[in-house]
Amino acid sequence: MIRMKGILLVAFGLLSLGAFSQDCDGIMRECKKLLTEEFISDGQVYTAFLDREKAEFRTTLYGGTTYRIASTAGNKDDYAIFTIKDPEGHTLFSNRNYKNSPYWDFKVEESIPVIIETELDLDLKTSGCIVMMIGFKR
Repeated sequence: MIRMKGILLVAFGLLSLGAFSQDCDGIMRECKKLLTEEFISDGQVYTAFLDREKAEFRTTLYGGTTYRIASTAGNKDDYAIFTIKDPEGHTLFSNRNYKNSPYWDFKVEESIPVIIETELDLDLKTSGCIVMMIGFKR
């Protein structure tokens, strides 16, 4: 009986991981669409499974480059919030101020290391996969 419970728990865990993977894969495809052919991906797919928390990603933005940051967490574009901060923690931009817009285009005058926080809008979704991609203009 105990052995059967253990097998069931392992099977359930594997099925849950499969569902998580499929969910994130679908969200990743949606996020790629936001980059459009005007932007080239930096090659990274920033993914996190969130449950009422934030994920933090670090990158460097290079001067003279026009970027698009895109983020989504499901069928509705407004589930995902992303905030770009400088190394001292000052907010440079947040899509929260723009109705959680799924992307933002901007040009960087000087190179700067940044921290990008992603989170779910807890009024719309409390847990799930969130995907962010960064592209630069061709």
